[in-house]
Amino acid sequence: MLKRYGQIIEVLQKYGFGYIVDQIGLGSFGDFTSRLKKQEKRDEHNLSGPVRTRRILEELGPTYIKLGQLLSMRRDLVPLEYAAEFSKLQDDAPSFGFEEVELIIREELGLPVEDLFESFEKKPLACASIGQVHRAKLKNGDDVVVKVQRPGIKEVIESDLDIMYSLSRLLTEHIPEARLYRPVELVDELSRSILAEIDYSQEGWNTDRFAENFKDSEQIHIPKVYWDYTGTRVLTLEYIEGIKGGRVDLLEKQGFDRSAIALAVAGSFLKQVFEDGFFHADLHPGNILIMEDGIVAFLDFGMVGHLSSETRDMFLNGMTAMVKGDSSLFVEVLRDMGGIDSHVDTKVLKVDFDYFRSKYYGRALKNLDASVIIEELIEVLRKNQVKVPYNITLLVRGTLAVEGFGLIIDPDLNLAELVEPYAKNAIKESFYPQNIARVLYDNISSWSRIFQRAPTKISHILDNAENGYLGIKLESEETKRLISEINTASNRLSFSLIISAIIVASSLITQTNMKPLLWGVPLLGIFGFLLASIFGMWLIFNIFRTGRI
Repeated sequence: MLKRYGQIIEVLQKYGFGYIVDQIGLGSFGDFTSRLKKQEKRDEHNLSGPVRTRRILEELGPTYIKLGQLLSMRRDLVPLEYAAEFSKLQDDAPSFGFEEVELIIREELGLPVEDLFESFEKKPLACASIGQVHRAKLKNGDDVVVKVQRPGIKEVIESDLDIMYSLSRLLTEHIPEARLYRPVELVDELSRSILAEIDYSQEGWNTDRFAENFKDSEQIHIPKVYWDYTGTRVLTLEYIEGIKGGRVDLLEKQGFDRSAIALAVAGSFLKQVFEDGFFHADLHPGNILIMEDGIVAFLDFGMVGHLSSETRDMFLNGMTAMVKGDSSLFVEVLRDMGGIDSHVDTKVLKVDFDYFRSKYYGRALKNLDASVIIEELIEVLRKNQVKVPYNITLLVRGTLAVEGFGLIIDPDLNLAELVEPYAKNAIKESFYPQNIARVLYDNISSWSRIFQRAPTKISHILDNAENGYLGIKLESEETKRLISEINTASNRLSFSLIISAIIVASSLITQTNMKPLLWGVPLLGIFGFLLASIFGMWLIFNIFRTGRI
């Protein structure tokens, strides 16, 4: 792991971010040569900050590329120019050997490739940092694709995540401005996302759930999962023949109705969001195939989002607030979602929200661009330090991907117009008696639990007050920082006094003839001076390392 730390530090210094290494106290991990090189004039230093950061993520490998892709969605946290640059990160990687493919399949499925498949193409169809895909044929004649995980990638990712957690905590502790980007929470999100992605059985379950949700659809096809040929590192799916969603030229040449395709994809996504509460968060052209009969097939269900009924209700309340221009309701919805803490100035947020809404008030839906509206709203939230929940972030990503695909296929597509009937119907349904009853029941249950526990809690508070144990705890970040610095200073002072005491004691001992002797000097005195020297050097090193003398 120390070697990996060294690689990370070297790459940061290469692209002109060595000052961050020093600020978080890891400068000692870099060798003396690399510390000198960071002062040299480099071509990389002439690049913009977003480009240099993207290149750092590319050089550090799969886990950091996934981090960049996650940050490209978190426009509520990172500036738009960084998010746009991170969206260019490609998850490409060289293929690995067929011998390793055979070994992984045997370990996962318990039989060699030749016993499981009638044929198996050695050359992969596609390669990525997590795995690669091969075409094959089962013994029963079914054409399939087999996704095989890259050897050792799980261990690499887990090690990188451990380092990321350490670095994120150091950033939070040593660089106050980094706290705005909530680095530890970002690593939490990345960990959940990437660990789910390397469990191929989870992707299989996601695929099956989509197949169930669209079993009655005549427009959308979901590939079949072959569970007898699937494990945590191997996923076998139905092979689908079709045209990639981005090949407008081929679709035009073969006479497909592009408008119908765009409507099918957009309509299916709105169904996923408003009806199923389970949506594909990455419907870009590469994950969409147009089959021979015009049916649309979705691929790659590794990145999906979940919306509970409660979250959907809050989402609809947010849409209602935007339609009505109710900034107070909008703020309350954000608070219910957990996006507002003590750092958010709600008065400023309301003003910014009202200004944002005034730009679009009264304009026809056909003249609105959903992606622009979403990006502007996210910028309002980022400016006011509002935290957007991860599932809503995925929803934003999914919406932008669907609109982007739709505009490639049919430039006249307007997602905002398509959303209107779904939103109106969902809002109308929220006033149905059964839904009102469900909300009332949930609230009554919550209040019931509160009232049941209230007498006991009040009794405990009164007992503590009567016994003199009741206290009020007030904390602030500045107070914590001040206390930490006082503790550090007092610890150094105490340590210095101990070193001084050892030196004085050693001096007195050397004036005696206490045995044993070394070169005519008491050995205990020499040992004391040596110990004081080691402690002193360690203290000096730490003072210079932190930059605070």
